[in-house]
Amino acid sequence: MLSWATMDSPIGALLLIASDRGLVRIAFEQEGFESVRLRVAQVLDEEIHEDATALLDLAKRQLTEYFAGERQSFDLPLDRCLSSGFFAEVQAILSTIPFGETMSYSQLAAATGHPKAHRAAANACAANPLPFIQACHRITRSDGTFGGYRGGVEAKRFLLDFERQRASSAL
Repeated sequence: MLSWATMDSPIGALLLIASDRGLVRIAFEQEGFESVRLRVAQVLDEEIHEDATALLDLAKRQLTEYFAGERQSFDLPLDRCLSSGFFAEVQAILSTIPFGETMSYSQLAAATGHPKAHRAAANACAANPLPFIQACHRITRSDGTFGGYRGGVEAKRFLLDFERQRASSAL
């Protein structure tokens, strides 16, 4: 069974979906929470209910700490069931990019051992079901411009500026 909850953040409301195994999906409000819930339930062939589970409470607490500048990484059980193959490989690398730092799509592709697969790496970022946790907002174009982001370019700008400010003040 899947459970879901919502929370507020500085970049808008977020939807969190978890299975018994871990956090499955974080969605931005502009994605349409109802359609995301229905799509995840259909893909996983599971029922989904609004429920305040311990895992969702922990995820909300850690995201709140992140947005308060009190957390730079996450320690949550993840259920990566929505990704496989190259996409899963790329998304696992996203979790290793340090807070306040960025990597280009080309560097990300090279980190997978497929240096010419930068477009596929960009597609894996666009399909990332766990933003923040698998930090796709830390991926930029080679020229340093933002590129796309499921939460919108303004959200990506906010997150990168937020992390840079916190990382530099921690020095």
